[in-house]
Amino acid sequence: MRPTPGIVRERLFNWLGAAVQGARVLDLFAGTGALALEAWSRGAAQVCLVEKLPRHRDLLRANLAACACPESALCGHDGLVFLKQCRQGFDIVLLDPPFHQDWPRRVQASLFASPALAQARWLYLESAVDEVWPEDSLPQDWSLHRHGHCGDSHYHLYHRHEVSP
Repeated sequence: MRPTPGIVRERLFNWLGAAVQGARVLDLFAGTGALALEAWSRGAAQVCLVEKLPRHRDLLRANLAACACPESALCGHDGLVFLKQCRQGFDIVLLDPPFHQDWPRRVQASLFASPALAQARWLYLESAVDEVWPEDSLPQDWSLHRHGHCGDSHYHLYHRHEVSP
């Protein structure tokens, strides 16, 4: 497990600012839940954590209880299955998948086709340098807002803007 470093979480949530308040947040590869729980602590109305590994899900349950976040926030096992079955929209979608498994490419088509992202305004992706999405592969209404790196972690915050007809 490789949780998002504290300095990166702080930077991400400073970038998001007031957008977190009252937001519906999806943490698709939750791991420890650090990203979703940070959103919860900053006033998100709802967090939904998706994590496949049973030992990580046990840790998530403990972290949810420690933060007084409802256990119902743990709402899925497999990220790709969740995206296909999800009928709810989110405002902020967070992805910090395992590195060096080509997850950004594997999840991209499902993510942008899912109702989970239909209303989202913000998308965060953390990855290894060789797994960053090329900007030209993003749908037209998404653009890079900010980015940075910490060690071998590269992180990108994308923003959805209105497209003129």
